[in-house]
Amino acid sequence: MRVVRLYSALPKSTETQITGKQVLRSGTSVGAHYREACRARSDAEFVSKIEGGLQELEETRYWLELLRDAGIMKWDRVKDLDKEADELTAIFVTLAKPRKAAP
Repeated sequence: MRVVRLYSALPKSTETQITGKQVLRSGTSVGAHYREACRARSDAEFVSKIEGGLQELEETRYWLELLRDAGIMKWDRVKDLDKEADELTAIFVTLAKPRKAAP
């Protein structure tokens, strides 16, 4: 929900809205990947969905950095989201490891 609120708070210029929609899409997709992983029918499917979530987390961090580097948002406004993405990355990696290594 924080990424949704961030998008809502962005200026309404065209370039900002395009970048904002990217962070909104990738940021909300993480939860969808996790939910799909919880319904996985196999370890391989679980790992695949978690790895998809990891890709979306990395993309979200990229868009957050771009918002900062373009001067659209001050880092103070997005650093907590970046930290949360980093924490979720650690969780997702931990979730995928045991199932990925299983024979």
